[in-house]
Amino acid sequence: MNIPQKVIDIIEPVYVMEGAGVLLRRSIATQRLDHLDPFLLFDHFGSDNPEDYLPGFPMHPHRGIETVTYMLNGQVVHKDSLGNSGTIDGGDVQWMTAGSGIIHEEMPKPPENGRMEGFQLWVNLPAKLKMTTPRYQEIKSSKVPEIQREDGVVVRVIAGEVDGVKGAITEIYADPEYLDVFLPAGCSFEQPVSEGYSAFAYVFSGEGLFGDLESGTAVQSTQLLVFGEGDLVKVYADQVPVRFLLISGKPLNEPIARYGPFVMNTDEEIEQALEDLNNGTFVK
Repeated sequence: MNIPQKVIDIIEPVYVMEGAGVLLRRSIATQRLDHLDPFLLFDHFGSDNPEDYLPGFPMHPHRGIETVTYMLNGQVVHKDSLGNSGTIDGGDVQWMTAGSGIIHEEMPKPPENGRMEGFQLWVNLPAKLKMTTPRYQEIKSSKVPEIQREDGVVVRVIAGEVDGVKGAITEIYADPEYLDVFLPAGCSFEQPVSEGYSAFAYVFSGEGLFGDLESGTAVQSTQLLVFGEGDLVKVYADQVPVRFLLISGKPLNEPIARYGPFVMNTDEEIEQALEDLNNGTFVK
């Protein structure tokens, strides 16, 4: 149909302190935008000051969701209750399906230039997969497909498909698309989005015009924009380049009960998660 999606909301991130004292910009899971089904949380962490991120995220539990960490700069060392461990470097992606329950920690390491930056996204799981076996998809930067067009547009395909190139992350229930897009000044970009899917973009550098050239919405760094109905995202960079994440996924349309790192369908399931955590049966 090729109906351009209009911007129906622009979210200004709020600063929050999480973990042991990590300063974050949060756009989803705020008073302005509680969630965007199936997306439950979106954080942007970025600072030149090690005091903003070095406290990290000591051991903490998750159940009923998937957490997606995408690094731009710096390193995060992780380990969990299942015996997994490793390091996420700049350009790497970790897509963790918490499922029935996992306890893990994410601890930043000071990069050589002092700059730490990346994103975390929470994706909801349907009721039938809430208690699925935990798993990881951990993709090194060199394995993330990167499309470089003749006009200078660069697209990193974390999940989804661009120009016939499929993303590094597969077999996710929400059928997500997760793209890192760079447009030089004067360039444009179009990407189909499945009709009925929730879609948003997060501008983290520069400024872009989203929508039709004549009636589009100018969005600056660091703003998150929510798209309305349609099946095509159109973006234009005018006087300055723009770099943004484009993320979409299939809504679950299920009840949401959340308590911190637990997201289930009922309050009773949340109570069970807390009971399992307290009595030592949280991790199978």
